[in-house]
Amino acid sequence: MLAQDERSVVVSKPLFSLFCFASYLLSLSYGSTFLLALLVAGHGGNEQDAGHVISAAMLSTFAAVLVSGHLSDRLGAARAIALCGLALVIANLGFAASAGHMQLMMLFGLLLGVGWGVFYTLGPIIVATIVAPAQRSRYFALLSGSMMSGIGSAPLVGRMASQLGLPVTATFFVAALASLVGVVLFWRMAGALGRLPDRFSAAVSRLSWQATRKVLGSKAVFPIVMVGLGGAIFGGLSSFQTSYAHEKALDYSIFFIGFMSAAIAGRMLVAGLVVRRDPYWMSCLLSGLIVVSMLMFKYFVAGNFGYILAALVLGIGYGLTYSVINGLAANEAPEGTTTQSLLLFSLAYFVGVFGFPFLAGKIIIDQGLSMMLLILLGVSLLNWSITLGRLAWRKANLRNAMA
Repeated sequence: MLAQDERSVVVSKPLFSLFCFASYLLSLSYGSTFLLALLVAGHGGNEQDAGHVISAAMLSTFAAVLVSGHLSDRLGAARAIALCGLALVIANLGFAASAGHMQLMMLFGLLLGVGWGVFYTLGPIIVATIVAPAQRSRYFALLSGSMMSGIGSAPLVGRMASQLGLPVTATFFVAALASLVGVVLFWRMAGALGRLPDRFSAAVSRLSWQATRKVLGSKAVFPIVMVGLGGAIFGGLSSFQTSYAHEKALDYSIFFIGFMSAAIAGRMLVAGLVVRRDPYWMSCLLSGLIVVSMLMFKYFVAGNFGYILAALVLGIGYGLTYSVINGLAANEAPEGTTTQSLLLFSLAYFVGVFGFPFLAGKIIIDQGLSMMLLILLGVSLLNWSITLGRLAWRKANLRNAMA
């Protein structure tokens, strides 16, 4: 009866579409950071400098994730996103205006982390509170597809700007304007979202030590670790893709077109089928595709065909894995800790996506891109091994139960 009631709950399509569009606009602000290596190189900097700016966002993101629940409980999730979204606007304007001043760039990196951390954390929590557990993976896929579209659009805007003879800073101005529109939309949606009944997650959003121990002591810890490892792969490849393309004499836009097309199409078109399959097998298969893509980037890419093929495989593997493990993090959390599990999920993602570029920039300068790719290959193998271990553990438990 409960499952039937959950399936009968329908989320307003116009409202959810507006929610996804606003998310797309805010996501341009993070996608612009993939051009930071290009931006600082034009002012005498290098990959290590870009890594420092990106890693500054990690520090403020930690704080943002920890306080996002408190802001959500006090202001409402949508208004908290809108308020902190202003930091994304300021950060992108600051990147464009201070490219030659590293200390200022790091300050704006901190601002970026505040805005992106609150938005990326509270967006899925909004979905979790208004959507039935049986439907969450599908709606998570729609939200993450919208966000991925925005993230991928920014580097393509940068490529378009260069073809028009405009400086790379034009991308950051466009991202700032888009984020401002997104802020306005979230603020206007706050009333409508606040009137929706919180049918499926009545617990508060604050992250306490007790809730953290409870989540990390459950099966939800596995998708949380996996999203951190996946974030390191995504952050490392995307943040320094301009350097990789330059070394290979390729066009970096090919990577973003291939990766984003596959990830977005997968999340929008295929995720509905994938999330209805066994999540353990799906996460294993898709994580295996990430390993294949890393092998391709390390050993196979020599021209445009290999480049886009590797990007497509990564987009399918990473894009769909994310949707599957996002659902697992919500559904495998102990009762009453769904929002806390999603907070930890976001926190782990930020450790990978913002933390690894700090190491990657230093690795590239000291030992070259090839070493960074080798390390990322190792990370992808570790990520895949978790899924293999979970399958083996489940099989052993079933065998013991039948004995």
